[in-house]
Amino acid sequence: MSAASCLRSEDQFLCSICLDVFTDPVTTPCGHNFCKNCINDHWNSDVQYLCPLCNKVFNTRPELLINTLLSEVVSRFRQEAQQKASSSSSEQQAAKPGEVPCDVCTGTKLKALKSCLVCLTSYCETHLEPHLTASRLKRHQLINPVDNLEDRMCMKHDKPLELFCKTDQTCVCTLCSVLDHKTHEFVPLKEEYEGKKAELGKTEAEIQEMIQKRRLKIQEIKHSVDLSEEAADREKAEGVQVFTALKESVERSLNELIEMIEEKQRTTEKQAEDLIKELEQEISELKKRSSEVEKLSHSEDHLHLLQNFPSLKAAPPTKDWTEVSICPSYERTVVRAVAQLEETLSKQMKKLIEAELKRIQQYAVDVTLDPDTAHPKLILSDDVKQVNHGTVRKIVPNNPERFFPCVSVLGKQSLPSGRFYFEVQVKGKTDWDFGVARESINRKGTIEESPEDGYWTISLRNGNEYKALDDPPVRLSLESCPQKVGVFVDYEEGLVSFYDVDAAALIYSFTGCSFTEKLYPYLSPGLNNGGKNSAPLIICPVNQTE
Repeated sequence: MSAASCLRSEDQFLCSICLDVFTDPVTTPCGHNFCKNCINDHWNSDVQYLCPLCNKVFNTRPELLINTLLSEVVSRFRQEAQQKASSSSSEQQAAKPGEVPCDVCTGTKLKALKSCLVCLTSYCETHLEPHLTASRLKRHQLINPVDNLEDRMCMKHDKPLELFCKTDQTCVCTLCSVLDHKTHEFVPLKEEYEGKKAELGKTEAEIQEMIQKRRLKIQEIKHSVDLSEEAADREKAEGVQVFTALKESVERSLNELIEMIEEKQRTTEKQAEDLIKELEQEISELKKRSSEVEKLSHSEDHLHLLQNFPSLKAAPPTKDWTEVSICPSYERTVVRAVAQLEETLSKQMKKLIEAELKRIQQYAVDVTLDPDTAHPKLILSDDVKQVNHGTVRKIVPNNPERFFPCVSVLGKQSLPSGRFYFEVQVKGKTDWDFGVARESINRKGTIEESPEDGYWTISLRNGNEYKALDDPPVRLSLESCPQKVGVFVDYEEGLVSFYDVDAAALIYSFTGCSFTEKLYPYLSPGLNNGGKNSAPLIICPVNQTE
């Protein structure tokens, strides 16, 4: 029997055997209609002649004649359906590459709207209509159109894949469940589908959450870039202002130096000019006398020579030029000018550090000391912000976090990332070490404080010997002994800087550091030394620099 093309919504023209529009409809003695070929094939395969609808048994095979009235009605219905299909097809779009085509369409294949898992056929809008209107076809399972519907059949038993084997994690047919997977655990595809769909929903929610977190991170990064741009513009403006002022100061100092040298040269030239005039005047007087002497010496008049000799012999008044000299001095002129410029630069540098210190004090954190890390002889204040070395060893657990025998202690708060700043008062002490240290530092036995070993610290020995404990250690020459030291860490920049807070001066900076762990404040107040070094190291509150 040939398949129908386009069907109307009524199902009275459908054969109950093939579920398609009647072809050569015949009527059984019990009054039911079937396609002629369908009922004959049915009776040919069965030992009994019974009606497929009412199960009435006929003793002999009935003679079936074409139902002419129904044939005419079906013929008209086909024509109307074809006209409707033709009209509908003109409105629908042909399947494009990558789209699932309708399996029923002849000629131009229209885009499939649904695929039937029972018929294993994909239908366009027109050919799908029976599945939406016919009561028997409505029970079929429709899904969004897919290619290769034959893949949904068991290749071994040619049955639909209706079960899911949880043991082998594969889709199987009903025969597979009794023949090949007897002892396995099965669930209907729909049940497994619902479970997997729930998992996918959870996964999708997790993915969306991850996407949202990354979007927030993008916003955070963009905000950081904006802040960085603002900071860069601010730094550039400040840099231009400072260096313009320095340039003007240098140019002014240079101009003043040149003017001073030129003024000294003009004074020298004027002095020389006056001396030369005076010398030329004396030369003129001497030449005049020389002429008179020469003239008198050639006189042959005895009386005349003797009478004028006394006046010529007496030398005219002249100056003693032996000690007179022009010795302009330019020594240390440039040195003095540079020294003055250096003083100006020093003042400007102090202003810059004051501004820098004021900015980094924004990152102040509240630091307290961790008693579980303190050496047994260290004395901590009640507010755990002061530490000094005592003479009595306390009985405390020798836990792995505790320093021994080094008299040191860590801060309780970790400094995991970003920027942070704290200040330590060192007034009245002769020995100390402090800075920051990574979490995994060695706390037992001899400790070498260096960046390689996880320490970024500075130290004082004997009241006046300052060092940055770098690789190698750097001796520090400070203009004054700091009373309060600020510690600033920029985790991402790899920077640890120490400042003399009162003098607004940079003491030392560790640069290019690689931080891979949490950092902690590190303090070592040094030994008591018979009371000479009994003053405590004090973590003090940060007051914004004016």
